[in-house]
Amino acid sequence: MDGLKPGDPRYLKRRVKVCSLDVHPTEKALVVHYEVEATILGELGDPMVGERKECQKIVRLRSLNANTDTSSLARKVVEECRLIHPSKLREVEQLLFYLQNRKQSNDNQEKKHISPRDFKPYTGVELDEEASIGSIDEYIELLYEDIQDKIRGATLIFQLARNPDNLEELIQNETVLGALARVLREDWKQSVDLATTIIYVFFCFSSFSQFHGLVTHFKIGALCMNIIEHELKRYDLWQDELQKKKKNQNLKKEHEKSLRKYQSLLIKQEQLLRVALCLLLNLAEDTRTELKMRNRNIVHMLVRLLDREDGDLLLMVVSFLKKLSIFLENKNDMAETLAVEKLAQLVPCEHEELLSTTLRLLLNLSFDTSLRSQMVRASFVPKLSSLLGKSARMCILYHISMDDRFKSMFADTDCIPQLMKMVFDRGEEKIDVELISLCINLAANKSNAQVMCEGTGLKMLMKRAVKLKDVLVMKMIRNLSQHNGPTKSLFLDHVGDLAAQISEQEAEEFVIECLGTLANLTIPDLDWELVLKEYNLVPYLKNRLKPGSAEDDLILEVVIMIGTVSTDDSCAAMLAKSGIIPALIVLLNAKQEDDEFVCQILYVFYQMVFHEATRDVIIKDTQAPAYLIDLMHDNNAEIRKVCDNTLDIIAECDEEWRNKIRTEKFRWYNGQWLEMVENRQMDETGEPFLYGEDGESFGNRDLLERPDLFYSPGAEGFKDPWGLGDTNDGSIFNQQSLAE
Repeated sequence: MDGLKPGDPRYLKRRVKVCSLDVHPTEKALVVHYEVEATILGELGDPMVGERKECQKIVRLRSLNANTDTSSLARKVVEECRLIHPSKLREVEQLLFYLQNRKQSNDNQEKKHISPRDFKPYTGVELDEEASIGSIDEYIELLYEDIQDKIRGATLIFQLARNPDNLEELIQNETVLGALARVLREDWKQSVDLATTIIYVFFCFSSFSQFHGLVTHFKIGALCMNIIEHELKRYDLWQDELQKKKKNQNLKKEHEKSLRKYQSLLIKQEQLLRVALCLLLNLAEDTRTELKMRNRNIVHMLVRLLDREDGDLLLMVVSFLKKLSIFLENKNDMAETLAVEKLAQLVPCEHEELLSTTLRLLLNLSFDTSLRSQMVRASFVPKLSSLLGKSARMCILYHISMDDRFKSMFADTDCIPQLMKMVFDRGEEKIDVELISLCINLAANKSNAQVMCEGTGLKMLMKRAVKLKDVLVMKMIRNLSQHNGPTKSLFLDHVGDLAAQISEQEAEEFVIECLGTLANLTIPDLDWELVLKEYNLVPYLKNRLKPGSAEDDLILEVVIMIGTVSTDDSCAAMLAKSGIIPALIVLLNAKQEDDEFVCQILYVFYQMVFHEATRDVIIKDTQAPAYLIDLMHDNNAEIRKVCDNTLDIIAECDEEWRNKIRTEKFRWYNGQWLEMVENRQMDETGEPFLYGEDGESFGNRDLLERPDLFYSPGAEGFKDPWGLGDTNDGSIFNQQSLAE
């Protein structure tokens, strides 16, 4: 369309619209996002065909450093880049200031190894001559000669491509990339050097997102997949051949010769694999392209490469796996190929960047429960315990510690002493969330708790928690307090410190943990009555039972605390006299839909009916037994169990409630039978039979006082829950026996 002009039948109208400015994620550069809108106009100027394309331009700022005047540089950028309107000057200046002060993240450091400028021709391919962009046609002609000339031509082109400023000009020459792609497709099996060098050239283009379409156009990604697959097969053949010669004593000298040749070939092969993977990793920015790679088993190929020893190649393989691991399908492929077992060979390793990348890959995989199991089987707990310090390692251990099956394994390593030292070394500074979260999980195991509390461990934790009001440390202490045995006895020295925190002045979340810790202290030697009196806890506990007086978590902990102290006779009496039981009933009404609240309140009633001093209060002065009867057949098994046990005690101590309880149990066990009998009293018209034979109405009498309902033990549908058996008059029982 270069020849079109106004007045021609077709006239091209082109408009450029700048959308936004941003900073480059890894380089000192600005990225200008803009749209190009092209419209073909007809003879009368009407639009006929229109197309819109999103583009971006990278403005590199090589001179930008800590001493650069960003205001002057911003003006220069706006002047030289026609895409940026002068009104954007202030925005450009702010972006430059950000770039000037931006620190390189770990991810940026991780990508340093795939910068085009880092790749240099290896021994045997380097050239003494220096490439010139003006001689590009001569280099293209070399690609049509023999293999050595092709290698020389490709190497000179690679020298040019390593400089990003030359890429645009290379693209303008339509022949060069087409010739390189053709040579790679036809001759890659003939020369590893040639294949490696040409892939290097395309890698340089793949380092920039705007050139990905170009690389894809020549199908270089698919070709790289073919090359990797072929090289993996060659590697297996080399291994088999070496093993055969090694086993044959007659071929010992030949084995040594083959080994030297193998090592030379291996160096070149791994260089080829590395650059091919670099190119594929760049193209995998597009998830659709990544999916195509996955369909061609890229994960299986990468896992096979984990057996190699070259640090740079392994770094690229692990980096690729880390990127792939964020998708479920790829993660499942890694589980299927037992990638975790192979990654165990890299932990620990001397290559710090490789170790760091491996740990981040393992962190991604550790979210899966089956892969966590593989990590444990691969001895990652002791491996990572010896490498504590960085958050990735701590997070992996944290994920492993989430499973109760694996918590005890930490007790056999030096992990816990290291963790305790790290906690104490923080002084009054805030503890890292990863560190304290791991400690909280581990404290839930009895063996780990014993190690944590050794020496002055518990004392130091209590001191920090109380002094700094550290909720997370107190949560860890609460987990420690749940274990029976010597660990729990150590808390006797700290009961006063914990009770002193139970007040309305303290933060609720901190009080919750203190209450939970105290509630765990079911120690026979602990004088709860003295604790309640000395720290005046009864008024606080009673006030907090009021619905809405605090968060539900705090109210629940108060109920649990009351249940614990109610095991003591004198404490139970003190609580009963204070009016806590009616308060619990009010709370039970308010929280009747919350099974946890209901179960814990019923447990308090269960504890109190044990003691004679509080039993009468429960039975005679409250409606607690009635609530227990109502909940006797609740859907929750734990609630039913507590109700049954409590009602059994009440039935033994009070005759009136015993009869009510037995009646209710009779109704429950024989509900279906009673309903059937009542239906038999209906006449043919469907009207209920409301009167006995003597004309007396049964409407105001108890159903169980109706003699016509008493059948023999063989009556269908009748259940005898108490095993009373036959009576003298042939009925199951008479009215007198029921009253008894």
